[in-house]
Amino acid sequence: MKKIVFFALHLFFCVSTFSQSKIIYEEIQSVKLDEYRKLKIQLPRDYDENTEKVYPIIIVLDANYLFEPVAGNVDYFSYWEDMPESLVIGIMQGDSRYDDCYYDDKTFMPADSGADFFEFIGLELIPYIDKNFRTAKFAIAIGHDYTANFINYYLFKDPPLFNGYISLSPDLAPLLDERIPDRIPQIQTKTFYYLATGSDDIKDLKEISEMLDSSLKGLKSDNFDYNFDNFDGATHYSLVARAIPSALEKMFSVYRPISKEEYTDVLLKLETPISQYLIDKYKTIEDLFGLTNPIRENDFIATCKAAEKRKQWDSLRDIATMAKKQYPDTVLGDYYLARYYEETGDPKKAMRIFQGAYDKEEVEFITIDLMLDKADKIKDDFGY
Repeated sequence: MKKIVFFALHLFFCVSTFSQSKIIYEEIQSVKLDEYRKLKIQLPRDYDENTEKVYPIIIVLDANYLFEPVAGNVDYFSYWEDMPESLVIGIMQGDSRYDDCYYDDKTFMPADSGADFFEFIGLELIPYIDKNFRTAKFAIAIGHDYTANFINYYLFKDPPLFNGYISLSPDLAPLLDERIPDRIPQIQTKTFYYLATGSDDIKDLKEISEMLDSSLKGLKSDNFDYNFDNFDGATHYSLVARAIPSALEKMFSVYRPISKEEYTDVLLKLETPISQYLIDKYKTIEDLFGLTNPIRENDFIATCKAAEKRKQWDSLRDIATMAKKQYPDTVLGDYYLARYYEETGDPKKAMRIFQGAYDKEEVEFITIDLMLDKADKIKDDFGY
């Protein structure tokens, strides 16, 4: 019995250690702050194994209570490939949040301890993360009320320090509701901005958010991707749990695998080559997030099916050729390349390709039996 209990405890601690191995705690010495500042960091699941991979970073202010909801959602969304795996960096603030985010009562810009904290993030923390971790050139900042106001100051750097801003019920400094809309059109780099409040938010903060939303939603800029949520029934604190997944979903919408909605509403209505749409999708991912991801099998299948339905045979050939190059050991590229030849008047070549894939790995509905049946049907139809 003792052995069983010991084994169970040993297993429990092993599992616990494994499950917590993604969270690490570090201290960074700051010259700007003249102190050590504690960091809580979540590493992506494959960080230790995939040593060539780089990751976007998400800087979480108010990490004493914001870190867990952010880290949990990032892990969940990235597990399902709805966003890239990312490094979540939490800055522990606690009682120092008001000193960290202090602004001058005349200029309403960071001053004294607030200016020091502003420089700490830009000149010390980000370089530290870039030096010690494998980072992609895409960074998001997240804050709540007082810290949500603070992250806006980085919009006024040229270029802005962050690519994305998640502002949860911001307690905006005076004039910032005017300065932000004036600044946005001047920014030349792609900027994502998410703003959230709730129907039961603190009255003044709700009004501030709604006023800022009315100014931002009318801005015309190809470089500005803006989203706003006003959650029904959400309080100042409960809106956080609803806003974080909404923000991540919206900011990384282009990263997600092609959905049924995208297939129906976009691919099937394209007048331009569907193959180019696929190329552009992954080029956008590379340009925005600094990630050179392989094209997913799902996206190959979705675009091939759409090319078949639209009878874009040249697109089907081009997509199949890319799939064959990227996944040479599977039947994916062979199947759709054979379908191209089948539809464009070269059944003998199609038959040979179907037959030649007998020793490759199956993908989704594309089985070896399906390939051989296709070859046999062509053989019977044309008497080869």
